[in-house]
Amino acid sequence: MAQDATLKRKSIVSTLSLFFQSGYSAVLGFAANVVLTIYLSPEIFGIYITVLSIIAFLNYFSDIGLAASLIQRNDISDEDVSTAFTIQQGIIVSLIIIGFLLTDPILRFYELGFDGRILYWALLASFFISSLKTIPSVFLERSVRFHKIVLVQVIENTCFYVVVAVLAIKGFGLLSFAYGVLIRAVIGLVVMYSISFWMPRVGISRKSAKHLLSYGVPFQSMSFLALFKDELVNLFLGKIVGFQVLGYIGWAKRWAESMLRIIMDNISRVVFPIFSRIQHDHEKQRNVIQKIIRYQSMILIPASLGMIVLMPLIVDILPKYEKWRPALPIFYIFVFSGLLSSYSTPFINFFNGIGKVKISLTFMLAWTVLTWLLIIPLTRMFGMYGFPLTVLMLSLSCVIVILKARSLIPFDFLGSMLRYVVSGAVMAVMLLLVKAGTLHMGVVSAVIMIVVGAVSYYAALLLIFKENLITELYNEFKSS
Repeated sequence: MAQDATLKRKSIVSTLSLFFQSGYSAVLGFAANVVLTIYLSPEIFGIYITVLSIIAFLNYFSDIGLAASLIQRNDISDEDVSTAFTIQQGIIVSLIIIGFLLTDPILRFYELGFDGRILYWALLASFFISSLKTIPSVFLERSVRFHKIVLVQVIENTCFYVVVAVLAIKGFGLLSFAYGVLIRAVIGLVVMYSISFWMPRVGISRKSAKHLLSYGVPFQSMSFLALFKDELVNLFLGKIVGFQVLGYIGWAKRWAESMLRIIMDNISRVVFPIFSRIQHDHEKQRNVIQKIIRYQSMILIPASLGMIVLMPLIVDILPKYEKWRPALPIFYIFVFSGLLSSYSTPFINFFNGIGKVKISLTFMLAWTVLTWLLIIPLTRMFGMYGFPLTVLMLSLSCVIVILKARSLIPFDFLGSMLRYVVSGAVMAVMLLLVKAGTLHMGVVSAVIMIVVGAVSYYAALLLIFKENLITELYNEFKSS
């Protein structure tokens, strides 16, 4: 019981820490994003997304699932750690050499200039520097001490956003990102080792390598498939529809998934080691699953509906933001598809945590194949709407993921989220009424809508379902 209480306490502290980091980064990122989208053109934004995707392509090959394997195993030895580090660094150095040799062909293919070359090389260098944080980070994740990882990320994000925003204002353009990623990587490495020091050791044990790769290879195969499903799509779109349209898509996707990234990325990071620790206790797994569905529904449903109503107002209010108006329909599609797909994420982590990584791999394979079967004809038919419609169609598969998870652990899905759908709908109606009545009030209208939205959502839960959010959350944290 004491061990369970400790795990629960660490889980709550870690989740709250990650939410703080995401909230802080979201506010900081919002401010920087406003600056960047004012001072940079959609074309430069599209180039940055394209080059970032090229590096993400390399990143998927970086450790063949070794870090995840170290986190998932109940016990690890020094040989396991040194073996994972040695294999990972060997792969990374090889990828960087290949990436460097491919510089000229890549720049010619995408018609990138000198600034694009510098950004590409800066990202390659930061790729190597950041990889050195993997093992210290694994130790913190295994012990569910994410609050220490959060400190590193807060410092990294602060440095990155401040540097990029200041340099963009001073007219550095694409080079703003180059300086930002390098400074972020170096500072992050120094801070990580000051918190979780580990002396790098080189050496490979055949026994350790076999055990690590037996889980790591299928796990990393999912990431490899995600590469073709996500990042290569950006490279495809950058060439087919052009950087300006890719800029619109990137802008819409980042805004639409901002809340999703804050909630689901943080939940995923915490629940994977949690499910790994309770992989043989079905009752605890069921309780964790239902809490995840409930809390993500409580936050994501009203947040998604609120963003749909508020975003046109934001485009009108922010200076020089009118240029992003063509991206609003794409934004609406991404918000809805993101909400649906968020209900797949916890179960993929559930499958991985209990060692059934092949189930996750099967889903990822299906999503990857369907992405490329749909995106090419849909892009030809609907232009810049082709990719968003593809994402929307794939998000409907969350139903299949949920049914597969229920075949392993019975749980009440609809009962955990239905009340938040109803309360969110009430909130959305109130927001539309307020918006119609305060149409020309600018910032004042946005503030009024946010307040009315929060109050109406809280009131709907309280009056219709007798659920007091403040009391319940307080009791939950108190019990930990």
